[in-house]
Amino acid sequence: MQLFKSIEFANPFFLWFLLLIPAMIAWYIWRQRKLYGYLNVSTAKAFTVPVKSVVPKLRLLEIVLRSLALAALIIALARPQSSLSWQDTTTEGIDIIIASDISGSMLAADFQPNRLEAGKKIAIDFIKNRPNDRIGLVIFSGESFTQCPLTIDHSVLINLYNDIHYGMINDGTAIGMGLATAVNRLKDSEAKSKVVILLTDGSNNMGSIPPITAAQIAKQFGVRVYTVGVGTNGYAPFPVQTPMGIQYQQALVDIDEPTLQKIADITGGQYFRATNNNKLKDIYDQIDKLEKAKIDVTQYHKKTEMFLPLAILALVLLGLEFIVKNTVLKGALT
Repeated sequence: MQLFKSIEFANPFFLWFLLLIPAMIAWYIWRQRKLYGYLNVSTAKAFTVPVKSVVPKLRLLEIVLRSLALAALIIALARPQSSLSWQDTTTEGIDIIIASDISGSMLAADFQPNRLEAGKKIAIDFIKNRPNDRIGLVIFSGESFTQCPLTIDHSVLINLYNDIHYGMINDGTAIGMGLATAVNRLKDSEAKSKVVILLTDGSNNMGSIPPITAAQIAKQFGVRVYTVGVGTNGYAPFPVQTPMGIQYQQALVDIDEPTLQKIADITGGQYFRATNNNKLKDIYDQIDKLEKAKIDVTQYHKKTEMFLPLAILALVLLGLEFIVKNTVLKGALT
């Protein structure tokens, strides 16, 4: 029964012609009686007992094949097709902006191959695991800009994410500007849950908007911020330009954890510290579990034409009727 519920007809008017089939059968029966008739006798003793003939049954087969062929042809003309509909379903999803630090310190090699590339790879895995979310990307260093606005087209987002690299903008760490840009992308969102994942490895030293001010703005627009401090505890190898090329020198990891913690507290989010690749992946997994909101998703179902098998069936049945009529029945009547 479920199958018939999913079928509709492009030309339903033709279905009225199905009423002709009972009339055709009735006319055929009346015609057969007229052509061949019957004789009433008081006794059949004077007649030779006739051999039972299959001709009447074959004549019945003829009208059955013709009726089925006509029915299949009429239904084919009505053009049955799988239903075209928009189906509203409910699924999990939110609006997320990933705000990523791409300053020079993100090239430190305490992550493999460095903080920036490790962050990109793990964030892309996070994006792939949330196909129903609208996700965007903001990058910041000495200033900030939107690399990708909120989108459900994650293939585009991932390509743009792969393209980010150190040197795209002036060096520095404008945490407040990065957060403010992310909030600006979410402020007009109608999603029930709006989230920023802010990832940095330093302290705010650039930009015109202090991080706490940006956090207060985020709170006003109902944006929750998860802050992630990236960097090992103690010292880490940082790349330094020397006359001999890029060399790595040990430098103290300086993450402004109190500010990142306060941003998370103000906005109702959480602060995390990632000291290696696995820890950063675990943090994204935790955020993935924490952020589950119900949203409506509309799914589109395509039409599928179904008339061709019926048209072929009608031709096959007509062919069978022709064969029966011009071979078996013709031989039986001669």
